[in-house]
Amino acid sequence: MLVAKIVFSFTFHKVSYKRPKNHMMEMQYSDEELIKLLPNFCNQSADVNGTQLHYVIGGEGEPLILIPGYPETWWAYHKVMPLLAKKYHVVVVDVRGMGSSNKPMGGYEKKNMAKDIFELVQKLGFEKVHIGGHDIGAHVAFSFAANHPTAVHKVIILDTPHPDAGMYHLPMLPVLGANYLYPWWLSFNQVKEIPEQLLEGRMHIVIEWFFKNLLNNPNSISDFDKAVYVSAYNSSDAIRSSNAWYQAFPQDIEDSKAYDKLTMPVIGIGGTGGYEMLKNSLPNTTTDLQLKEIKESGHFILAEKPDETAKLIIEFLD
Repeated sequence: MLVAKIVFSFTFHKVSYKRPKNHMMEMQYSDEELIKLLPNFCNQSADVNGTQLHYVIGGEGEPLILIPGYPETWWAYHKVMPLLAKKYHVVVVDVRGMGSSNKPMGGYEKKNMAKDIFELVQKLGFEKVHIGGHDIGAHVAFSFAANHPTAVHKVIILDTPHPDAGMYHLPMLPVLGANYLYPWWLSFNQVKEIPEQLLEGRMHIVIEWFFKNLLNNPNSISDFDKAVYVSAYNSSDAIRSSNAWYQAFPQDIEDSKAYDKLTMPVIGIGGTGGYEMLKNSLPNTTTDLQLKEIKESGHFILAEKPDETAKLIIEFLD
């Protein structure tokens, strides 16, 4: 399915351009430039648990930690951050292996990534936080709550539950006639070394596919947004480290077997497909649960339905 040569054009403010090919063009997608588009937020970094994390912080009120997923960065929350910052002290974290955070060779088990976030919370001086995540970020948020429950007020799980043993039963081939999207990337990202050799400098192919196939309205993510994520994931190290999130699934599943049910309030918010996964998983792992479905939305609810998602989060936290 990989194509040898693809011309991929982006359009932003009615100016057309091809994929970034030099340092100056890449600069417009840097955290330093992106943060200028979000008044009252700033970039920060911290050394925690043997690595360095980049995060974006702004707003006032109770602390709200938010974690993005694959194949995105903190920018995934840019539509909801100003809405949430009116009531909360918002901290959006690039986890290890993501964006401007470090990309070490190991430590991608969600329990260890949750420790990264816990040490960041301590450095920021927060005693207890609300925490939420989307996709891979939801895995980390759930693991944070399971391993550091005294540091959590409420938990927000967006569209994806924590890995469990049911993942071992996912079909390895598309089921003929089945009305679902075959998650080929769960297996592809398990492979070491080959993905970065194939995709270095070509991640626009994968990112374009995701946002074409996992959105109800593909126009809800702009060409500029796609270029931000391509810039973040195009290097060999970025591909290796983001795939390591998936390669840690067997250990994540094993770790989850020892977790008690979450007793703090938890909300699961999902698009049409994600809601069904949350409905099947979260009742087994929580004791105080709300489930909310966002209609006419695909996987990337933060981009596709930001107002509805932010409203549900605020209502839950209030």
